Amino acid sequence: MKGTWVDRRAIVAGLLVSTATLSLSNHVAVAQDDPLPSWSEGQPKRSIVDFVSAVTREGSPDFVPAPERIAAFDNDGTLWCEQPMYVQLAFALDRVKVLAGKHPEWRKKQPFKAVLDNDIAALAKSGEKGLVELVMAAHAGMTTAEFEKIASDWIATARHPKFARPYTELVYLPMLELLAYLRANGFKTFIVSGGGIEFMRPWSEKIYGIPPEQVVGSSIKTKFEIDGGHPALMRLPAIDLVDDGPGKPVGINSHIGRRPIAAFGNSDGDFQMLQWTTGQGGRRFGLIVHHTDAEREYSYDRKSSFGRLDNALDAAAANKWTVVSMKDDWKRIFSFQ
Repeated sequence: MKGTWVDRRAIVAGLLVSTATLSLSNHVAVAQDDPLPSWSEGQPKRSIVDFVSAVTREGSPDFVPAPERIAAFDNDGTLWCEQPMYVQLAFALDRVKVLAGKHPEWRKKQPFKAVLDNDIAALAKSGEKGLVELVMAAHAGMTTAEFEKIASDWIATARHPKFARPYTELVYLPMLELLAYLRANGFKTFIVSGGGIEFMRPWSEKIYGIPPEQVVGSSIKTKFEIDGGHPALMRLPAIDLVDDGPGKPVGINSHIGRRPIAAFGNSDGDFQMLQWTTGQGGRRFGLIVHHTDAEREYSYDRKSSFGRLDNALDAAAANKWTVVSMKDDWKRIFSFQ
């Protein structure tokens, strides 16, 4: 898919219609002398500590009561690796391959043929319509409980193509430290992601310490019905919310009910969330993770097929958002490095 810009909202729409785990207790210690040990000394680290100190110190003009200390984190590319494609897209492609035996017609029908032939270029050419059709077949038509089991089983066994490790090991150690640091200072941390809400909820607490009720994501419509004598929610082939770009403030308002005072992202899909968070009066904080380390992870921004960072990067200085260079500002990226 080199040289092809894949619209995040198109992928999300498609994904919706359709372990070796990292222990926080083992890898993230909120030390009193240095709460962010994997962060290099520099402006980004200082800006985080200064912000937390200002909003949590009683008597400070920037003090924010604990119930209002809401921090919103994008997931893909902000908390874990999103290259060479979004993890949930990899999941969807695998599901199509699993189901292909029941659908021999897919061998000659696009975009299914592209998936079965591992032809990513042809898949990209199918556009939003093809992605929606693809994942309608892979994600919908089952109960929420059935989908949760399928997603949980996949995330426990799937491996990243570059690192040959479970995707759940491809979480960023500095961001785990940041999550723990904020929670230790009275913040409530939320995931606000373009990824599917029911794809993330089964493992978010184990990996990030974020319980399912604090996960905001894209969603499809569901319908209550009696299945085999038992009440169930059936996943329907229809979009409810695309929680990406301008959809993120909408999702925050619907699910959280408070505007965050801190937001963390890495791409143009997080632009409006950062604007929504920092465009209010009082002390606010916005941070962008800039992928600049091709050796330890990946290097990409303006022309990336996934996680494109262009407009938000240009707007960072004017909005006083902190930009973190993974190469320069993180001593370690993954716990295994």
